[in-house]
Amino acid sequence: MTDSTVTLIQNSIPMNISTTTTIVSYGSSSSFITNCPLLSALIAFALAQSIKFFTSWYREKHWDLNLLIGSGGMPSSHSATVTALAMAVGLQEGFGGSLFAITIVLACVVMYDATGVRLQAGRQAEVLNQIICELPAEHPLADSIPLHELLGHTPPQVVAGGFLGLATTTFFWLITGSGYRA
Repeated sequence: MTDSTVTLIQNSIPMNISTTTTIVSYGSSSSFITNCPLLSALIAFALAQSIKFFTSWYREKHWDLNLLIGSGGMPSSHSATVTALAMAVGLQEGFGGSLFAITIVLACVVMYDATGVRLQAGRQAEVLNQIICELPAEHPLADSIPLHELLGHTPPQVVAGGFLGLATTTFFWLITGSGYRA
């Protein structure tokens, strides 16, 4: 905050009220590399995507770069990301606070959506792709681009992603002592 902003704020406060002024400076003492919730979430996402990538290579003996950014598969990177975020916020800010409540509700919604709506959308895409394959060549939809089928997750994939997120955050919290603090 600049001196002119502080002066403007002080001059706008009525004189008959006694006040205590606390000025909070945002961004000066914290940085990206000390943001435990953000780093935990990003690392959990990267680990989940990497696990899918290397597992696919091990099974099929070829590299599929789409697995590094695609959705679906084991473990759920969505679940790993939001669980790591919630755990890191809980450890850093406290499990009784409103920030933890927000992140845990977000995590539950994302995991519910992954096993519900997105899983069913993927199954519908699979059926529609099969129907399109069986159309006669002269049908207008016979040349349609196939729909993406791997959209959601099975419950075990979501649970595995959740455990990966918890483990990622716990590991980094423990090796840094008390987490990343500005």
